Amino acid sequence: MKRPLDGVTVIDLGQIYNGPYATFLMAMAGARVIKIEPLGGEKMRRRGAVGGAMLPFAMLNSNKEFVTLNLKAKEGVDLLKKMVEKADILLENFAPGTTDRLGVGYKELSAINPKLIYASGTGYGSYGPNRDMLAMDLTIQAMSGVMASTGFPDLPPVKAGPALCDFFGGIHLYGAVMTALFGRERTGRGSQVEVSMLESVYPSLSSTLGLYYGSKGQNPPRTGNRHGGMAEAPYNVYTCRDGWVALLCVSEKHWESLLETMGRMDMLNDPKFVDLQARVDNINELDSIINGWTSQFTKDDLVRLLTAKRIPCAPVREIDEVVNDPHMHARGTLQRIDHPELGNVVLPTGPMIFPGTEQTTLTPSKMPGDDNELVYSAWLGVSPEELGTLKDMGVV
Repeated sequence: MKRPLDGVTVIDLGQIYNGPYATFLMAMAGARVIKIEPLGGEKMRRRGAVGGAMLPFAMLNSNKEFVTLNLKAKEGVDLLKKMVEKADILLENFAPGTTDRLGVGYKELSAINPKLIYASGTGYGSYGPNRDMLAMDLTIQAMSGVMASTGFPDLPPVKAGPALCDFFGGIHLYGAVMTALFGRERTGRGSQVEVSMLESVYPSLSSTLGLYYGSKGQNPPRTGNRHGGMAEAPYNVYTCRDGWVALLCVSEKHWESLLETMGRMDMLNDPKFVDLQARVDNINELDSIINGWTSQFTKDDLVRLLTAKRIPCAPVREIDEVVNDPHMHARGTLQRIDHPELGNVVLPTGPMIFPGTEQTTLTPSKMPGDDNELVYSAWLGVSPEELGTLKDMGVV
């Protein structure tokens, strides 16, 4: 079977994480993704000067075709418009208004190709009081409440380790494009979609928002590794002899199984732990008891014991353990490849699996403009002489 997006052509003007992740998902679903970079390459390439900091570029740009294009030149804009005539999707995550100023906004491009899906990833959206605030993952974490809800109550707020807002925005942008593409199947018309990082991450605060409304509008404290809404107990990261294990009980069955495993069935009818509310009210004492028990085990032994009893748990793993995770490698969602710039690395194929289709083999990201001839000459029909002239002019 073909992959779901086979035959779909995407013009990728994305940069850093947000836009490139959305188009990476499209590429892994079978789309032809043509990544357009300025002549010096996308901003994230410059991180390659700092050790392995360019790895994210490789992660998000596998299986794409790479062309360079100067959109500040009229000839560059004209070339993009020719590409749009043959494309299904154009995606960008510049600051709001940038593409309009360049003459390649939705109004101009939809007039050329009425079936075009035009997607914009933004920090705060194309309108609203905060429209023009500069948006990076760190600043959106600060604005969205992620930072205020991360960390421990007696310490300053901290950012989440992963770039949550960038990737939440990219995932929702992918979803918006796919929804618009489905709409086009029904109507025959293209459309414009936009996704803001701020609005993408808001639903993830659900537990914290529950505590906010449950306390009649008081700002919730940071809860460390405990439940964000302080609505579950036990729910924490507990000490082992060689690390930590995350452990939680979200049903009375889990709780009874944990007590049985701990050899503490006496706690089942203890007024301090008799139900969920009692356990939450006495959470410090409860965590101390559990921690005293878990500290007797290695994390692997503890996970095996708890898993056998169907108690939710997982070891807290270091990055090298995750990179080499046998489970994801067995599923093919992580693949080890030889990258021309980075050497032997592990890269993701994306979390979406389409049973019955061939598994996509990763094609490493390339240097800026490596596919100029393939795209501009073979696909668009620009003659070799004209392409040479455009290169001399600094257009490609």
